[in-house]
Amino acid sequence: MEKLERIQPNRQVMVFIFMVFMPQGRTEPLRYFIQEETESCSFVAHLTKDLGLGTGELAARSARVVSDDDKQHLLLDPQTGDLLLRETLDREELCGPIEQCVLYFHVLLEMPVQIFQGELWIQDINDHSPAFTDGEVLLKIPENSQPGTLFPLKVAQDLDVGSNGLQKYTISPNSHFHILTRNHSEGKKYPDLVQDKALDREEQPEFSLILMALDGGSPPRSGTITVRILIMDVNDNAPEFVHTPYEVQVLENSPLDSPVLSVLARDADAGNFGSVSYGLFQPSDEIKQTFSINEITGEIRLRKKLDFEKIKSYHVEIEAIDGGGLSGKGTVFIEVVDVNDNAPELTISSLASSIPENAPETVVSIFRVRDRDSGDNGKMTCSIPDNVPFILKPTFKNFYTLVTESPLDRESRAEYNITITVTDMGTPRLKTEHAITILVSDVNDNAPAFCQMSYTLLVRENNSPALHIGSVSATDRDSGTNAQITYSLLPNQDPHLPLASLVSINADNGQLFALRALDFEALQAFEFRVGATDQGSPALSSQALVRVVVLDDNDNSPFVLYPMQNASAPCTELVPRAAEQGYLVTKVVAVDGDSGQNAWLSYQLLKATEPGLFGVWAHNGEVRTARLLSERDAARHRLVVLVKDNGEPPLSASVTLHVLLVDGFSQPYLPLPEVAPDRAQGDSLTVYLVIALASVSSLFLFSVLVFVAVRLCRRCRAAPLGVFSVPEGHLPGHLVDVSGTGTLSQSYQYEVCLAGDSGSGEFKFLKPIFPNLLVEHAGREVKENSNCRNSFVFS
Repeated sequence: MEKLERIQPNRQVMVFIFMVFMPQGRTEPLRYFIQEETESCSFVAHLTKDLGLGTGELAARSARVVSDDDKQHLLLDPQTGDLLLRETLDREELCGPIEQCVLYFHVLLEMPVQIFQGELWIQDINDHSPAFTDGEVLLKIPENSQPGTLFPLKVAQDLDVGSNGLQKYTISPNSHFHILTRNHSEGKKYPDLVQDKALDREEQPEFSLILMALDGGSPPRSGTITVRILIMDVNDNAPEFVHTPYEVQVLENSPLDSPVLSVLARDADAGNFGSVSYGLFQPSDEIKQTFSINEITGEIRLRKKLDFEKIKSYHVEIEAIDGGGLSGKGTVFIEVVDVNDNAPELTISSLASSIPENAPETVVSIFRVRDRDSGDNGKMTCSIPDNVPFILKPTFKNFYTLVTESPLDRESRAEYNITITVTDMGTPRLKTEHAITILVSDVNDNAPAFCQMSYTLLVRENNSPALHIGSVSATDRDSGTNAQITYSLLPNQDPHLPLASLVSINADNGQLFALRALDFEALQAFEFRVGATDQGSPALSSQALVRVVVLDDNDNSPFVLYPMQNASAPCTELVPRAAEQGYLVTKVVAVDGDSGQNAWLSYQLLKATEPGLFGVWAHNGEVRTARLLSERDAARHRLVVLVKDNGEPPLSASVTLHVLLVDGFSQPYLPLPEVAPDRAQGDSLTVYLVIALASVSSLFLFSVLVFVAVRLCRRCRAAPLGVFSVPEGHLPGHLVDVSGTGTLSQSYQYEVCLAGDSGSGEFKFLKPIFPNLLVEHAGREVKENSNCRNSFVFS
């Protein structure tokens, strides 16, 4: 057993197991026998039948054979189920002097996991002959030695065991001695030379005999040594050891040349026959290499380092020889005391390179631990860090399984570096650390996420086609194809919005493009949804809202609503010559199709027949008198008003106003003659003219009253055809923002009449909204043309 412990190599397990272990199917180990020196690839057993499995089940379950030592002595053919020798086995090399040479192995099955124990018994063959270490042995026997005296001889060594080992000794025939084969307590056989009759030195001073050692093989093998016997003069006291056997304990880590113990022998003889010298008696090679003895003092010292894991104890034979050649034998039992000098060992049997995330409890690795020390020095604990989602499970003997404690999340952590620590219970404690790296493979469990849930993109109208207007971006926490994102436009919920002709999206990078020029006045803003889909299986997606706001360009000139410029004859405004300074002549009403500052309108008097007589308010387009009128002022005036917006560059429009100064509203509106008539003709017509004017004035006043009454009744029953309103509030500078249909600083109601024949338009104030303007507009009633065909109300 000691030699087996010395030569036993490191064990290594090489097996891949992917499921958790299942209970063993057998309680008794499989036991097989084979002779040593059997050729490699020889048949050992049929495991399929012995394990009670079906044909092909070993291959289906990935069966492996694992030896307990570092060498793999057996092979398994999973297809046939045959267990074969991997190499030729030498029993003496494997087990040394141990008679029962057993190699332990395990049969491991995957999916599900089962482990079976096995034993391979190596049977000895007689392939070694007994051998003596020396070619000759010298015995000095006193001549007064009595018959029956025993003389120990050197022992032969036979590496075989059992019946093939050393069985007996014989000596060449002679009349004085024979051989007695004696069994030792350890099973060894020792030869003793037995004296048969008295010796006479003077008759025969020396004998030369052949000692033969025979084993029990068939045929037997033998070894010989020459025994030379010298007959000495009488020395009747042999040395005797004071204490025998000696027992001592030595720590295995004792330094070289350290003393083990000292032995002492005494000889009752005097002189040279009483002097004693010490030596090792018939030491083996291991004993000679490990210990030495001082011939004079008897002190035994170490010559080689001890190793408890190889040899746990030594049996040392010593002898003391006096000067007369007599010797005494003694025994020293040396017990090697184990110290914790071997760190635990860890062998990985199976290791998964990567684990899919979100998977339930998964086997990551299977490993085996061992410690070559004994007692508490060989007891071990196995642990991993606390901050990892893995646990260790003991399975079979010193096998452990590393499994996931809960499903992993690659997006939280994609790699784990786990250190497995194995610590023994010795003093001081020794430990072994083994680091493994576990990668978490990706599963498509994260949908793409947009950087924003909604995007607002600004596009200026009249853009060029295929203009890049912005981008959307989404990220995916997965990796690989699971993180590859494709962008698309989602179906529009508004059936009236031609989304496919407005925008397009780049499927690879999410860039958005306007497919055609946009018109702010036709479409100011629109919304749609974009989707982001990954390439996983199944694919995941998300969506975001995109709002495109069209920015206005100054591409619309101001449009004058009043006075209308499409009539065949211009509309003439009547102003009494008695009008005060600041009298409201009329109001230019204009709108702009643009928005914002592009629709802020300003008014200015571009041309006038008489500069300084009239003025235009810049922010509301009201035309008022700039001073009091006089008789010298011309009766007819032509004004050109410029309406300009605030865009860049500004656009404008102009309108022409015709103003007629009259002495009063009773004065008929007659065009002024280009050339005055002859005074004689005027005098003759004066009478007729006065009569005509009086008649017309009376008729006109009556018509006005009737017309006002009718209009008031109609106004109560029906709303005006068009209403233009200006939001209240302060406008910057002198500009007024136009919303809808015009720019007014205050709320008025106007009526625009166009004569059917003459084409002249007349502006009529019916009802001011503010009371303080009531007086100003009360005298501004004008006659209604009976051919007025269009009527608008501005508020």
